Amino acid sequence: MGNDFQIRFADRMKQLPPYLFGMINKMTMEKRWQGDDVIDLGMGNPSDPAPGPVTEKLREVAADPKSHRYPVAGGMKNLKREIALYYQRNYGVGLDGDDDVICTIGSKEGISHICLALLGPGDTVLVPAPSFPIHVYAAVIAGANVLRIPLSTEDEFIAHIVSMCKSLYPGPKLLMLNFPHNPTGTLASKEFFREVVRLAKRYHFMVINDFAYAKITFDDYVAPSFLEVDGAMDVGVEFGSFSKSYNMAGWRLGYCVGNTEIIKGLSQIKGYYDYGIFSAIQVAGIVAMRDCDTEISAQANIYRRRRDVLCEGLERMGWSVPVPKAGMFVWTPIAAPYDQMGSIRFAVEMMRRANVAMAPGAGFGDEGDGYLRLALVENENRIRQALKQMRQSLRDIDKEMETGAFDFDLKPVF
Repeated sequence: MGNDFQIRFADRMKQLPPYLFGMINKMTMEKRWQGDDVIDLGMGNPSDPAPGPVTEKLREVAADPKSHRYPVAGGMKNLKREIALYYQRNYGVGLDGDDDVICTIGSKEGISHICLALLGPGDTVLVPAPSFPIHVYAAVIAGANVLRIPLSTEDEFIAHIVSMCKSLYPGPKLLMLNFPHNPTGTLASKEFFREVVRLAKRYHFMVINDFAYAKITFDDYVAPSFLEVDGAMDVGVEFGSFSKSYNMAGWRLGYCVGNTEIIKGLSQIKGYYDYGIFSAIQVAGIVAMRDCDTEISAQANIYRRRRDVLCEGLERMGWSVPVPKAGMFVWTPIAAPYDQMGSIRFAVEMMRRANVAMAPGAGFGDEGDGYLRLALVENENRIRQALKQMRQSLRDIDKEMETGAFDFDLKPVF
C-alpha cells in the first residue's frame, strides 16, 4: 500500500536558499573522513582555546548542582552588570545593566529573535551588501522585505539610505548594520554613526549594529561602538559576542545592549523560545569580561600575524589583496584568469585539488561573487601550507587552460 502522506513546509521555507556554508562544511568533513588533511579557511570558527581562567571557572561552576537548574532567561544580573561596566570602560557608554542589557545564545540567535520582535509582513529592512546571511534571512523568516545597499564609501551608503527613505512608502522600518563588517572588513567611523542616528530620527527607522568583531582590530585601529554616538540609544541596539574576542564560539554566549523598548521586545520573544544560557557559561563570561583584556589583545595579535602571512603570500602569487584592519577574515577578489570560474566553482576546485576550504563570496549575496572570504583560524604554518597547495593547484589549472582541458562552464556539485 503506497504512502501518499505529504510533508508540507511553511511558505517561508521557499525563500531560504540552500545554506552554502553548510554545504562547504559538509565537503570539508567528508574529505577529512576519507583521510585528507583539509586546511580550513572557510568558517570563522576559532581554533585557539578560551582563556584559562574562563575554562577553569566553567569547570568549577558546572560541578555545582545549583547551576544545573534553569537559568534566568535574560541573563544573570552579575553578567549584565559586567557587560555594562565593559561598555563604560571601553566606550564611555552608560548602561544601567538591567533594562538596557540582555544576554543571548550568541549574537546569531539574538538577531534572529529580535527580528521576530520588530518585523512582520509589509515591513522593510535595509542591509549592507554583501552581507552575512543571518542579517538578511532573519528578516526574511520574520516575513519582512529586504533591500540591499551596496557597501561603498560612507557618503554613498548614506545617500542610498536617504534615497530609499524618500522613495519607499511606508519607509524602511529597520537598518541592519555590521561594523567591523563580515565578510568585507569594511569599517565605520563615529561620523557615519552620527549621520545614521540623525537619519533614523528623521525617517523613523530603528537600527541594529552587529558588533561581533569589536575587539579583533589591528594596526592601532579602534572600532567605535554605535552606542558611543549621542542619540543612538534612542533608535537602536548593538549586539556583541564572546565568540571571537574570547574564543568562546561553541559556548554560545552573546548580548544585546541599547534601547530599552527594543530589548523589552527581544526579552518577550526569548521568554517563549528559550530558557537562557547555562549558568556556568554565564559565570565564566563574567570572568572573561572582567579579567581577560590581556588575552583579547594577545588574540588580536595572533590574527594580525596570520593576516600578514596570508596577504603577503597571496600578493606573491600575483593577487591584489586589501589588508583588513579588523575582523578575522581576508576578503579578496579572485585574481584573473581564475575569476572567470566564479567564487563557488573556485572554492570547490581549491577544496578538491588543494585540500583548502574557503568561503565563496557568492555565499554573501550576488555582490560577493568574484571574491573569497578566507578565515584566519589556522596557525601561520598551516596558512603557509595552504598557500603552497593553492599555488600548485593553480599551476595545474593553468596547464589545463593552455590545453583547453579546463571547462569553465562546469557547474560544481556538492
